[in-house]
This record gives sequence, structure tokens and C-alpha cells, in this order.
Amino acid sequence: MAVRIRMAMHGLRNNRILHIVAVNQRQRRNAKPIELLGIYNPHLNPGESTKTIQWSVQRLKYWLNVGATPSKTVTKLLQMGGILPP
Repeated sequence: MAVRIRMAMHGLRNNRILHIVAVNQRQRRNAKPIELLGIYNPHLNPGESTKTIQWSVQRLKYWLNVGATPSKTVTKLLQMGGILPP
């Protein structure tokens, strides 16, 4: 089974939240994931100046070591977070 680390969209139309998940790459975008690895909220709340990502670094490194391939977007986020080398 080929595992991919990618994003799944959840929430209302104008207030989307993206979950970073490990999922079988043949499944649909919002299919039930193997594991939830993090949450990314691209919207800024009043008074905030930066976007935040909550993720489990240990579980991300585990899936990467097992052979899961991240999508392009997740790769960019992991490089910005220092989990993957640039």
C-alpha cells in the first residue's frame, strides 16, 4: 500500500481548515485517513500576524522514514518548518 502525506479540506466554504493526513494515495481527497498528523488554519484571526500549523513532528518523521511520500504543498510546509531539508 502506497502511503501519501497530503492535505484534506474540512470546514465551511469560506472558513476552510486543512488537515495534514497520512492516507492511501488511491483514496479521495477527503477519504478516511490512516492517521491525522497536523492541522493548518490558513486564516488569520484578529490580532494575529502569522499563520500557525499544529503538527506531530515525531509521527511525521515516522511516516517519512517508513516511505510515505509528501505532496508538493506538504513538502513546502515541512521545509519551512525544518522537518525536511530544503
